[in-house]
Amino acid sequence: MTEIRTVELPELTIAYRESGPVDGPPLVLLHALGERATDWDAVLPALAPGHHVYALDLRGHGDSGRTTPYGLEEMRDDVLAFLDALGLARVDLVGHSMGGAVGYLVAQARPERIDRLVLEDIPAPYSRPASAVPDAPDEPVHFDWAVVKAVKAQIDTPDPAWREGMSRITARTLLVAGGSASHIPQERLAELARLIPDCQLVTIEAGHLVHSARPAEYVAAVAPFLAR
Repeated sequence: MTEIRTVELPELTIAYRESGPVDGPPLVLLHALGERATDWDAVLPALAPGHHVYALDLRGHGDSGRTTPYGLEEMRDDVLAFLDALGLARVDLVGHSMGGAVGYLVAQARPERIDRLVLEDIPAPYSRPASAVPDAPDEPVHFDWAVVKAVKAQIDTPDPAWREGMSRITARTLLVAGGSASHIPQERLAELARLIPDCQLVTIEAGHLVHSARPAEYVAAVAPFLAR
C-alpha cells in the first residue's frame, strides 16, 4: 500500500509517496526534471520489493513547495534535510536524469549516508552548448516552469567541482545508460563511470526514459543490484 505524505523542512514542504515493508532497508527515489514521484509507479514494487520506499516530489515539482531558489544544490540539501527529518541514517538512492544529478551530489556531500546508488541516464557534469528554454506551455503542468530555466543553466554549465567530487562517492554505484537513442552523450557516461570508485555501467537501448520505456529490462538490471 502506498501512503501519500508530506514533511515540513526548514525551507519548504516536501511531498512523498511511501510504500514497502516497514522493516525493509530504506530506498529513496528521485525523479527527472518535470516529473514527480508517480513516475516510478511503472517499476514499483518489482524494483525493490524488500525495501521501504520513499519517492519524493523534488522542490518545485508535484505537491512539494514552489520555493525558490531552484537548483541542484538546493535539491541536494532538501534530500539531506528529508533524511534527517525522517531519521534515515543510511539509504539506497535511485535517481533518473536530474534526479540522478541530485543523487550524486548527495553521495558526494555525505558519502556515509548512501549505501547503493543508481544513476539512470544522467546529465554528466561536462559543459555543453546552451540552447533556448522553451516557453511555458499553455496548459497547466505539475511543476514550476522556472525550474526548467534554472536547472538547464546548471546542466549546460556545471560546476567543475561536481566532476571532481565523483572520487568522494563511496557508495556501490550502478550507472544505467540509455544507449544510442538517448540525447545524453553516452561516451560521457562511460567516462563518468570511470571517475566513480566503485561503479558498474550497464546500457539498455531504451533512450533517455529507460525505466518507463523498458521497465522489465530496467528492473532486471537494477533489482539485483539493490537486493540484500
